[in-house]
Amino acid sequence: MAIYTKGGDKGQTSLYDGARVDKDSTRVEAYGMFDELNANVSVAEKLCKSTANQQILRRIEYKMFFLQGEIATADTEKFLKNSVTIGEDDIKFLEQVIDQYTEELPKVSSFILPGTSLAGAQLHVCRTVCRRAERQFVRFLKTQDMRPVLEKYVNRMSDFFYILARSEDFEAQVDELVKKVSAKYDAIKGA
Repeated sequence: MAIYTKGGDKGQTSLYDGARVDKDSTRVEAYGMFDELNANVSVAEKLCKSTANQQILRRIEYKMFFLQGEIATADTEKFLKNSVTIGEDDIKFLEQVIDQYTEELPKVSSFILPGTSLAGAQLHVCRTVCRRAERQFVRFLKTQDMRPVLEKYVNRMSDFFYILARSEDFEAQVDELVKKVSAKYDAIKGA
């Protein structure tokens, strides 16, 4: 079976509920940007050194499918009946991660470079793509009603990616410091 349907050959696409819309509609732009974000999150998850961060990001990847699905449905009630949705508990989860990591990591008193580790850099890519997706989502919300919880969730995500990037950068700095100390110790011991 071919993966192409030819249904979009004239500039339209089908939504989750079967409605047809133009491919350049604000709805398609919004869920498309979150799709791009999710692909970047997948890369970040593979680059993370912290297994806890990998697990957290996998959870976010699944939530992104639900976010995209709801945006990609003109008949929201149809989606809500047939799918898992984003809820207040998902916002609380992001806030708990942000609060915990903010407490554990060294305080920042100036601007930081976007990523001193590969995982940190990729998480900053996620942060910036998330901000762009949020701007498009806000444009979309000017013409369509969506559940307010979605806008709150999207707003928390960029802060979430920022703090995870800091976490991965901190882990990389600690690893590098341990390697340097071990190398000096080995040099002294071997002398």
